[in-house]
Amino acid sequence: MFALLHMEEGGSMQIQIDSREKKSELKRIMSQFDKIGVNYFVSKLYVGDYMHLDNAHLVVDRKKDLQEVCGNVCQQHERFKKELIRAMEAGIRIVFLIEHGPDIKTLEDVYFWQNPRKHEIRWRYNKQTGQKEKYFVSPKAVDGKQLYKSLCTIQDRYGARFEFCTKDQTGRRIMEILKDGEANRI
Repeated sequence: MFALLHMEEGGSMQIQIDSREKKSELKRIMSQFDKIGVNYFVSKLYVGDYMHLDNAHLVVDRKKDLQEVCGNVCQQHERFKKELIRAMEAGIRIVFLIEHGPDIKTLEDVYFWQNPRKHEIRWRYNKQTGQKEKYFVSPKAVDGKQLYKSLCTIQDRYGARFEFCTKDQTGRRIMEILKDGEANRI
């Protein structure tokens, strides 16, 4: 029974993994694929990190958390935008799978996210007053409300989608997204 379920879940899938994926993450996700019976190989992808060979018009781009997404959208905006445009021009839809954790399950949850960079407080010594004073590390950092608006704009403008999971769910979610995309020919 387990072997049959194991094969039905992912055994016939052939997933290409981008060779630029981080090695430690790659090892973790390949281990998850092995457990659910997904076949895979590593080779450079045009865009994204994971693609089902039966549907080259859908890719999953894994992000480790909202901090990484924030960096992509804000600090690396031009590079990120170029990838979205390149995908759109090639007829490829990107699903961003963000491994943020159990507190972020939907795009709407991002609205309430508190960026640790914005809310992190440190102490410093003020030479003039001789007192310790607290300060915010990055008071101008993007908050959840701003990031949510940016991600909604990206979805509308570039046809991307944002999905969320925990690190232990990543392999299964990649398989589900790509399998669902194959059935619906996204």
